[in-house]
Amino acid sequence: MIYQGGCHCGKIAFEVDGDFKTAIDCNCSLCRRRGGLLAFVPRDRLKLQTPEENKSTYTFNTHVIKHHFCSNCGIAPYGEGVLPNGDPMASINLRCIPAIDLGSLEIMSYDGASR
Repeated sequence: MIYQGGCHCGKIAFEVDGDFKTAIDCNCSLCRRRGGLLAFVPRDRLKLQTPEENKSTYTFNTHVIKHHFCSNCGIAPYGEGVLPNGDPMASINLRCIPAIDLGSLEIMSYDGASR
């Protein structure tokens, strides 16, 4: 199913093709603070609807994942990285997709803090 999502002010907007039934609640130092619920899709299933220059990017620790956020409203709707096999992936903050019923998701904990 194709969903529309983005940041709060609309400076970053995207469409993503996915079947979102589960989400990951990561407790790494960044995710714990921002409170996102993450789902992962191949990068080619995420289409940015706004210019690339509208996003700001933050990396930390090993600098492998590019955490994208809006410099205007501060919301972090998605990130990008590469799987161990080399495939590009996107992590989607499901809280940034209004059409998803967050209460219907199976939430799985991920202990990113111990990595």
